Amino acid sequence: MGPPMTFTPTQALALLQLGDSAYPAGGFAFSWGIEGLAADGLLDGVHELDAAIHTHLAHRWHTSDRILLRRAFTDDLEAAAATDRLAEATTLSAEMREGSHRAGRALLGVAVKLGGPLSTTYRQMVSADPRLGHLPVIQALSYRDAGLTLAAAELVSGWTLVTGLVSAATRLGLIGHIEAQRAVTEARKTLADLLETTPDPDALPSSFTPLIDIAITRGPTRHVRMFAT
Repeated sequence: MGPPMTFTPTQALALLQLGDSAYPAGGFAFSWGIEGLAADGLLDGVHELDAAIHTHLAHRWHTSDRILLRRAFTDDLEAAAATDRLAEATTLSAEMREGSHRAGRALLGVAVKLGGPLSTTYRQMVSADPRLGHLPVIQALSYRDAGLTLAAAELVSGWTLVTGLVSAATRLGLIGHIEAQRAVTEARKTLADLLETTPDPDALPSSFTPLIDIAITRGPTRHVRMFAT
């Protein structure tokens, strides 16, 4: 069991801002495999979407992105860069690496424009090293700039993944708005359960989402697509 989460009103409001789909971090451009799964006939309704979200949360976010975010949640930007390079080395799919870079750099750009000191300095490092800029690392630094605690940063990271996946399914016409809310409600339970556990501080990032990885990898070969991943 992890420690209980408590947030001040200021932190809670920051969570609402950063977790809002209107926050201009470019997340609308990524389906993280939802589009590909649908194109391959593996996702055609809310139950398949629930399964895909659970897989993302339990077998990628919790075991990889969350581990990377926790490692990068520091004022030591050299340590954050080392974690970024670890993300590069452990993300085997070229399409997933590119998507993580694009999403991370979009979020970094917003954080810099909002005056985040860690983000502003780190952007110079990202400009000098093409391996840097993975999404969970940028989340760690930009959320730290926003005054979030580690627990709050983990929560908003998982939440934005959930809302991004559900939004993609809705925009693709796979589910309606009421089904979307049901999917979010179901995903909340999974995310809450995962957040109740504290990862081993020595854990290395790993993931096992083969169908999602294949769906994303096939993206560039599709004649028509809406999303970058």
